[in-house]
Amino acid sequence: MLTPLAQETLDSGIAQIRHLGAYSCRRLYGRDEGPWSEHATANAIDIAGFELEDGRYISVLRDWQGNTPEAEFLRKAHQGACDGFSTVLGPDYNAAHADHLHLDMSPRWRGVCR
Repeated sequence: MLTPLAQETLDSGIAQIRHLGAYSCRRLYGRDEGPWSEHATANAIDIAGFELEDGRYISVLRDWQGNTPEAEFLRKAHQGACDGFSTVLGPDYNAAHADHLHLDMSPRWRGVCR
């Protein structure tokens, strides 16, 4: 799904997906108490951006806003991820997700796409 989308909107394929990690033994939002994050069981990954085959880097933090081909690509990638993951959170969800797309497979919030 990503390569055809990148070809269509950015005229280049995807060379690499850059992420912020999957495993982090912590509670939601790094709190001292409360439910465990899906990252605590490596059931989630945070995507920071995409390196294209032509050398460009598409950053969630830098490129999410606006009416550019890069923003269009990121928004469509976010929406497309909602078909394959239980929970998809992006920069429009809250400030904690300003720099990444959070993707997880938890049945806890199945169908959340924000």
